[in-house]
Amino acid sequence: MVIVESSGITDVGRRREGNEDSLLVNDDMGLYLVADGMGGHQAGEVASRIVVDSIRDYMMMFKEEKIDEEIIDIDKTLSEEAKHLYSAVHQANSKVYQLSESNESYKGMGSTVSAVYFTDNTLIAINVGDSPICLIRKGNIKTLSVCHTMMAELEAMAPKKAEPLGTQYRHMLTRAMGVNETVKPDICELQVIMGDTLVISSDGLSDKVSTEEILDLVSKEKPDKACRQLVDLANERREGDNITVIVLNIKNLIDDVLQ
Repeated sequence: MVIVESSGITDVGRRREGNEDSLLVNDDMGLYLVADGMGGHQAGEVASRIVVDSIRDYMMMFKEEKIDEEIIDIDKTLSEEAKHLYSAVHQANSKVYQLSESNESYKGMGSTVSAVYFTDNTLIAINVGDSPICLIRKGNIKTLSVCHTMMAELEAMAPKKAEPLGTQYRHMLTRAMGVNETVKPDICELQVIMGDTLVISSDGLSDKVSTEEILDLVSKEKPDKACRQLVDLANERREGDNITVIVLNIKNLIDDVLQ
């Protein structure tokens, strides 16, 4: 059993009137989500909320052993929990897509999603889009999520001395929730170590605050204060996007057998 100290904040930002980000912080389920919506006339807000609520509801049913449908068998090395989380993302994608297709007001809406889910001794990270999931372990920070943008994918294929791409490609998503009938999330599962810290955020934070700054700030502060200071730092840099961040500190690992 993983004991987590957690906190999450979503902030409209300095120049936006509405907040298209949604988040979930649920210690009882061990489930944490950030979704960054897109689409006019509040459609982005609707899309991100559907994504978060749908994944939460699916994983609650799984936890209560009420899921009887066949799950998507993506990788035999992954746990049942990981396979169900993968299926939950697919179900959420379908819900956003169906509403977008059936309601003209929501045509073309979509969302990113980045989620962390804890089993008894592992963490599962899954994402669609460009909302990053970072792991801080033993003083080092690395990104667990895969960035699904045109810039990231072209840079991965480009020769070492290639000219840098224009900034117009930075937020051009190659995958998003609800844009197509199906979606392909990236997922990984790894052992949890006591003292690990995870940071999940929307690009409203990651565009303005570097991974080095996140590492420095989160290493010094408890999750609630770290979240507030990260949002304040992003807002100080006077851009207009919504800002969402979740910070998770792994406080303890308890062997259920000994309970």
